[in-house]
Amino acid sequence: MINKIVASALLIASFSVSKAQKISLPKVFADAEKQTQVMLTEIPKAKGGNAELVSPRTLEDGKLKLVPSRDWTSAFFPGELWYLYEYTGKKEWKAEAEKYTANIEREKTNAGTHDMGFKIYCSFGNGYRLTKDAYYKEVIIQAAKTLSTRFNPTTGVIKSWDNRTKWKYPVIIDNMMNLELLFEVSKLTGDQSFYKIAVSHANTTMKNHYRPDFSSYHVVDYDTATGKVLQKTTHQGYSDESAWTRGQSWGLYGYTMCYRETKDKAYLTHAEGIADYILKHPNLPEDLIPYYDFNAPGIPNEPRDASAASIMAAALYELSTYSKNGKKYKDAADKIVENLTNSYRSKPGESYGFLLLHSTGSKAQNSEVDVPLSYADYYYIEALMRGKRLKEGKKLF
Repeated sequence: MINKIVASALLIASFSVSKAQKISLPKVFADAEKQTQVMLTEIPKAKGGNAELVSPRTLEDGKLKLVPSRDWTSAFFPGELWYLYEYTGKKEWKAEAEKYTANIEREKTNAGTHDMGFKIYCSFGNGYRLTKDAYYKEVIIQAAKTLSTRFNPTTGVIKSWDNRTKWKYPVIIDNMMNLELLFEVSKLTGDQSFYKIAVSHANTTMKNHYRPDFSSYHVVDYDTATGKVLQKTTHQGYSDESAWTRGQSWGLYGYTMCYRETKDKAYLTHAEGIADYILKHPNLPEDLIPYYDFNAPGIPNEPRDASAASIMAAALYELSTYSKNGKKYKDAADKIVENLTNSYRSKPGESYGFLLLHSTGSKAQNSEVDVPLSYADYYYIEALMRGKRLKEGKKLF
């Protein structure tokens, strides 16, 4: 594995020294369509008759790995299909998006997880945004009701994981990504309880997850009797005190979105602080595609994380529309997208149809290291779509 990481680092570094080349969006999306057709052909083969497996997640031992709907990554492929439909307007992509989205519906009542935003909003949320299907709306509303059951008024936050012996009431920075579902349903229903839960979670997380330099802890554990913080740790980063890069991207995306939904300038200031921490970090490579952790000890021979970069780019595009430093953030997003496109994409017809290579799921568990990941592809396509809208002079939301 180490030799593979070093080889990947050298390959990526060879692209980092030159300026990012401009990309042709029609060509990128044409390639994405071809790759997704490959994926659609490979999924039935990988299922092996197991109806519970509904969506691609990664490559494992060189083979396509599918996951059931309960997996937190299950909705990224349906979401990607919705984006392809949005870009192309082709009915065949809409049909595939509807098919793969339907596979996730059972999750709307799964109260055993905080990943409701990832699963329902990336699939049904995009579907509703593009079709205004009333049934999709009802699924979204039910999902928000389910997610709300995981909120504890004493701690002020939504619990992330159940049945973990290491923590009593763990909250991970990733959980910021589920708040968009609550904000949306508050608008759809007029019920302010969803809004209040989202704001409470964002405020409490801003207070307890973040260090003075705007870097974030991964996991914060709470005492449900007092609401006090018990411990601050990591699960996927290098160490408890390190800055796991995808976690920094989740926070950047989450607080930018919170500003959009509330217009609370504290969130904008916080998002700008996170963005500047990331972009000014001495261990951020020249091509802006980060290592899996900003404090990983073996840099530059550590695995990159294209998923963190994709999330970061999507967030920076939105942040650029709110911030007085907007040009700086948009330029960074452009550079990330250009470098992902030019240096991190799979070759056409390869990698079972995944779009991006060189992501890292959890280096701490030696899991999904230097592989494609479905959420890297999803946020890459989202970033491309956001960049397109800005170039056309259109609003993102």
